[in-house]
Amino acid sequence: MSSPAGDPTSGPADGSPGCSSDPLTPAARALADSIAAAFGDLGPNTDIAAQRRRTSRPPDPRRRPASVTDRTIPGPAPGSRLRVRVYRSAGTPATDAPALLFFHGGGWVLCSLDTHDGLCRELTHLTGALVVSVDYRLAPEHPAPAAVEDAYAALRWATSHLREEEGGDPRRIAVAGDSAGGNLAAAVCLLAAERGCPLPVAQFLAYPVLDARLATESMRTYGDGRFFLTAAHMRWYWGHYLAGAAPTPHTAPCLASDEALRLMPPAYVLTAECDPLRDEGDAFAARLTTVRHRTAPGVFHGFLDFFPQLPQAREALDDAAVWLRDRLAARR
Repeated sequence: MSSPAGDPTSGPADGSPGCSSDPLTPAARALADSIAAAFGDLGPNTDIAAQRRRTSRPPDPRRRPASVTDRTIPGPAPGSRLRVRVYRSAGTPATDAPALLFFHGGGWVLCSLDTHDGLCRELTHLTGALVVSVDYRLAPEHPAPAAVEDAYAALRWATSHLREEEGGDPRRIAVAGDSAGGNLAAAVCLLAAERGCPLPVAQFLAYPVLDARLATESMRTYGDGRFFLTAAHMRWYWGHYLAGAAPTPHTAPCLASDEALRLMPPAYVLTAECDPLRDEGDAFAARLTTVRHRTAPGVFHGFLDFFPQLPQAREALDDAAVWLRDRLAARR
């Protein structure tokens, strides 16, 4: 659910729709085919350690200049610690800075702080926010609810200690994530409402994973292997994450009640036209009270990673950043 190392940085520059038989733009098609070839199949015999190495990527300091610091914060269990990476841009205030908690994608099994380092650098540059990327525990070593409890622990720390430890404003915290990270961002908002933690002021969900049933029309249309992410991939991810447990609203937020969703903070839901997860994101957005919903045409799951190459990614990221800046500007 995140692209492997060795992604092409060139190829067709045309961001216009492709030929009538292919809904991807030429540039998106070249990227999707390259990623799929490098990513490989996921199944019972997959060597997870090898797959993690295949999808790894070192931090990219060539992105927008930013201050980047690794540190730990309290985890969900007494004495436990979570690693986070804190980003500041030149425009991030030294005190009372708005903050964005970011949860990376990767199907709760793959990826890391490093794979999403470039995206986090861009987010802090575009929003001026203090971005805190959370290194939550991965399945299958740590199945659900480990990841969501780690994500909630990060929110709890931010609301209680962000000001004195990082100069952040606890009244202006948003959450964000891509794919499985979007799932965690939504789940954290549900948990905060249930447990009495101050709610984030906003949530940015980029092509989020929300429904374990895999029964949507977009899953059938785009999950056959032509568009990078497949239905088989999703079964593999969900299998490792749930480890035989039934999905709940905390693991599959589409199961949340309408009453629970009415308590959610304003959301920006970004979906991709040629993504198996598109319809579950669309359906979730339709149930939210205050939402901006954008579907990027001619692109595939994970396309935001390619904001230097794909105009649709650049436009979507810029639009989401403007929306986040507006939501983070007002103090509660």
